[in-house]
Amino acid sequence: MPEKRPVRLSPDERRAQLVAIGVDMLADCSLDELSTDDVARRAGISRGLLFHYFDSKRDFYRCVVRQECDDFAAATEPDPSLEPVPWLRAFIAGFAAYVTEHRKVYLALVRGASGSHPAVEDIVESTRATLARRAEEGQRRLGMPDSPRLLAAARAWMAFAEEAVINWPPDGPDAPAELGAFLESSFIRLLGALDRPAVLPG
Repeated sequence: MPEKRPVRLSPDERRAQLVAIGVDMLADCSLDELSTDDVARRAGISRGLLFHYFDSKRDFYRCVVRQECDDFAAATEPDPSLEPVPWLRAFIAGFAAYVTEHRKVYLALVRGASGSHPAVEDIVESTRATLARRAEEGQRRLGMPDSPRLLAAARAWMAFAEEAVINWPPDGPDAPAELGAFLESSFIRLLGALDRPAVLPG
């Protein structure tokens, strides 16, 4: 049987393939443990050829992390033409779905040591800031009172939502809907209380 010849890819296709392999491997290792030798082996090319597409290992790391963060940001960007309530629900649903479906990579990158790696920390922080701004926009679209504490509250809700999605029991056909309702309720209660904070009785 003749040997199967490797598929020739254009430079852009090869670069995208290598980045996708890197993202996939992040589910099982830290950024420092991400081996360019293993990435090249999976792609069926030499390590030297990998660096034909990337300037350095740091450049490759940044491209991998940027791809994952760009995908995350895109998944949480609602259609701007939506009315306020559907817009917010689309944002929350996109956030919950992405974290659920990419849980291992998300934990490794956004919550794990890889996210604070000096080579990519700015990319991860920029993505967090983008999501916090969307939470702020959701608050404003709903007509909630503005506040100088809004950004802090938006980031606090994002941290809360992240923890809820990661730990929500997945059992039952209604689990996604219940999670969505829980996140929606927490958003309204937290960001809607900036001008009238609740206090403990007594």
